[in-house]
Amino acid sequence: MYVHIGGEVTIPADSICALLSLETVSPSQKTVTDFINAEDENNRLQYLTDEIPRTVVVTFDRTYVSPLSSGVLRKRAESGKYI
Repeated sequence: MYVHIGGEVTIPADSICALLSLETVSPSQKTVTDFINAEDENNRLQYLTDEIPRTVVVTFDRTYVSPLSSGVLRKRAESGKYI
């Protein structure tokens, strides 16, 4: 099963390790900021939109910044069908 996570990107649902909602994370939360910066430095970070980012999708080999909410992405991953 595959999940459309924004832009033109579709990934296998079983490759998703974590969905981090940026709507509930403040910029002062150093752990999340450090993680995103480290992923960017390691060329593992991909922005899927120029819009306001809402969710960080962490997979085994890449991290994506998506314009879709974590709730929408979770439902898509749990639905068992390609969306």
